[in-house]
Amino acid sequence: MNASSKNSQTSTVIASPMETDAWWLSFNDPILSSLIAQAAASNLDVQQAALRIAEARTQRRIAGAAQLPTLSGNSSYVRQRFSETTAQGSLFGKIGSLGAGSGLGALSYPNPYDQFQIGFDASWEPDLFGGIRRSIEAADANTEAAINDKNNALVSLEGEVARSYIDLRNTQQKQTITQQNLDTQREILALARQRFHSGLGMDVDVSNADAQVTSTQAQLPLLDRQATMDINQLSQLLAREPGALQSELEVVQPVPNVPSEVRIGLPADLLRRRADIQSAEARLHAATARVGVATADLFPHITFDASFGTQAGTFPGLVSWASRFFNIGPSLQLPIFDGGKLRATVQLQNVQEKEAAVDYAQVVLGAVHEVENALVTYNTEQSRRVSLQETLIQNRNVLDLARQRYKSGVTTFLEVLDAERTLQQTELSLADSTAAVSTDLVALYEALGGGWKT
Repeated sequence: MNASSKNSQTSTVIASPMETDAWWLSFNDPILSSLIAQAAASNLDVQQAALRIAEARTQRRIAGAAQLPTLSGNSSYVRQRFSETTAQGSLFGKIGSLGAGSGLGALSYPNPYDQFQIGFDASWEPDLFGGIRRSIEAADANTEAAINDKNNALVSLEGEVARSYIDLRNTQQKQTITQQNLDTQREILALARQRFHSGLGMDVDVSNADAQVTSTQAQLPLLDRQATMDINQLSQLLAREPGALQSELEVVQPVPNVPSEVRIGLPADLLRRRADIQSAEARLHAATARVGVATADLFPHITFDASFGTQAGTFPGLVSWASRFFNIGPSLQLPIFDGGKLRATVQLQNVQEKEAAVDYAQVVLGAVHEVENALVTYNTEQSRRVSLQETLIQNRNVLDLARQRYKSGVTTFLEVLDAERTLQQTELSLADSTAAVSTDLVALYEALGGGWKT
């Protein structure tokens, strides 16, 4: 009996809270659990998603800095000479001549002259109409969306690892089935040759049996190729080089079997558990906040500026109390005419908000349909597997009877050949169905949004 017939447990779907978000533990396969843990720690897509979270958090700090005053320091030195052929240079020259002729040194303006300066500039814009607060709100929502995008990437990764692993185990089971059928076909070939040499059979029976053996042998390289590709796919998901998992996975293991009960949670839990739904909701929140940012730009902006420091013609003169300077005062900026740019920006943000709302509704609707389709697929594939199991039992009985009838000379070799081909096809179909049941359960868990909390 092959592993496909052993994995015959039929599971029941019940609407009760999920026991754990680590849904892969329900398959009771330590290798699968280890692969998923390694993939979550090393997969490059998940690492990129984590970096996007760091980027969003940095953008949040940038937006939050606008609430605080700014203070900057400056220092400078300049040596400047005015052209005496310009109005400004001529005026300074006359004042300098006047001061020299009258003995009033205070009116002397040297040309060229030096100027040293050390100062500070401060500025603050109060958030009167909430533009900065809404930009921070949008940045917070974008950060939340990035976190949920990373969670969604993790859910997809776990599902992809499980599907590739199940496909590998299914391929290995099909290799075993094919090898077993090949052994049976060789026995039938030996029987056909024995009857031919005894004068009880025909040479065409030997040719047909030999052709069936070579046809089955031709399937083995294809299965070997598929098994290698599955191992390489798992290696890539774990950010490993091709063949890195060969020694770990080349040992034949059965397809992970489904649990007796599958708890899918309550329908209301879907909105809280699906990371893509939460991400779409966060993006809708960000789009709404950006409407507020654009609206705030329609109103006046008041800024309080201040600058202070010391200026002197010589460097030691900077410490003199008379060298100090300062200016302080508010400034008002009021949009009067901009060609409709600001109002068009508000309209643009309103349209983008509606677009985000439609996207959110689409994600929710798609999630509901995805869960429903996954449930139907999972249940119907289990029914198909039960039918294939019953068919397999009948096909084995038919092959045994056909071989006995052929040995007794009651029937032709074609009946044996047809019964053997039918049995082989049913065994392979049952193996595919067993793997499909496990894969469909993975798809159901993925549709339910499980796995990212771990």
